[in-house]
Amino acid sequence: MDIQQKLIESCIKGERKAQYDLYKAVYSYLMSICVRYTRNPDRAKEVLNIGFLKILNNLGKYNPEIPFKPWIRKVMINTLINEYKKEKIHTGNVEYIDGYHESDSYSEINEAISKINVDQIYAFISKLPPASQHVFNLYYIEGYKHKEISTMLNISEGTSKWHLNSAREKLKEMLAKFDLPIKITVHE
Repeated sequence: MDIQQKLIESCIKGERKAQYDLYKAVYSYLMSICVRYTRNPDRAKEVLNIGFLKILNNLGKYNPEIPFKPWIRKVMINTLINEYKKEKIHTGNVEYIDGYHESDSYSEINEAISKINVDQIYAFISKLPPASQHVFNLYYIEGYKHKEISTMLNISEGTSKWHLNSAREKLKEMLAKFDLPIKITVHE
């Protein structure tokens, strides 16, 4: 994705054609992020539009010395987190477990991932409980640490670790149901 500074400047000026061109240029990239964090395609499109509006409204703050793709990714992830927090308030679906501490040993799925395709992996991840799904995506896909996740989702680090462990265990169970050979390595 190569977004020209001229297009960004035209968007800042409020030119509708430029805004539409930018939307078309970033749509698939932003949608791939939204799909990882939402439970259905309609919600993904809704959040994408909310995030894109934030991108447009904040283009004046964009520093051209920073690559555009990571900047819009960060705006979109923050939008997804904010939308998740709004949903959490209404549904109360986050479980707080402050006393959890990650054990010294953990399991890892090695060979099963090579036997399935990306769409199947996303399907498994989308079946996780919302809070565990968000922590899993932020930790493994986006590369955030538990401390950062706890700040973003307004949960404790222990709760973040619990959700990650829960997500791993649920994914392992899902893979086992599909008779995929799962090699578990325990690290101590």
